[in-house]
This record gives sequence, C-alpha cells and structure tokens, in this order.
Amino acid sequence: MNKINKDELFQHVSGFFKSRGIELKEGPYTQGVQKSCELLADSINLSQEAWDQARVEMERRLDQMRQVIHERTAPKPPAAQTEPTPAQAKTAEAKPAGKKAGGSKKINRTKAAPLKTKRKS
Repeated sequence: MNKINKDELFQHVSGFFKSRGIELKEGPYTQGVQKSCELLADSINLSQEAWDQARVEMERRLDQMRQVIHERTAPKPPAAQTEPTPAQAKTAEAKPAGKKAGGSKKINRTKAAPLKTKRKS
C-alpha cells in the first residue's frame, strides 16, 4: 500500500470541510487539525509497515510448518535389500524364534466393543 503524505491528508480534510461550508484559515485550530493529520498519517504508515512485516513473518512460519508436515507425512522410500552386517547377524541368531519377551498379548484398545442391548418388543 502507498504511504500517506502528512500534507495530503490535511488537504483532503480541509477540502472536505470546505465542501461543507467551513473554511480552515490560519490559526491555532487549523494548526491543531494539521498536527492531528500528521499524527494520523504517521500512525497509518507505521501500522501498514508492521502489518506487512507480520504478514511476511507469518508466511515464512507457515512455509516452515508445511515443510515439517511434508517431511513427517511423506512416504518413506523402500529400504534396499542388503545383507546384514556381522553384528546384526549375531544378534539375530542369539534371539529365540519363539514368543516375545514378557509373554503378554497386546490388546488393541482403539475401538470399543459394541454394546449388546435388548430390544423391547
């Protein structure tokens, strides 16, 4: 967005007053209105700059978040079929091929069992 000139804003305000039948002549009231227009123009320009900086920072962070999501959800490449290293081969031979350690059965608790209810007829 374009910056607002301090004098430009005062000219528009004085033009508005003139169209309503009020002419701003040099004096303390006019100086106060001009000073107010300068402060308003500065505030608008600074807030516009802050808005632009915040938008750029938000877009940067959003791109980072998209990248992290992409990296975590992207399909993994298939593992190459290679022969195990000697250390891996020894540990594979040392493990018994029977039950898992602990012997407990893992229960899937993500779904609740359907409730059995009797219907009244």
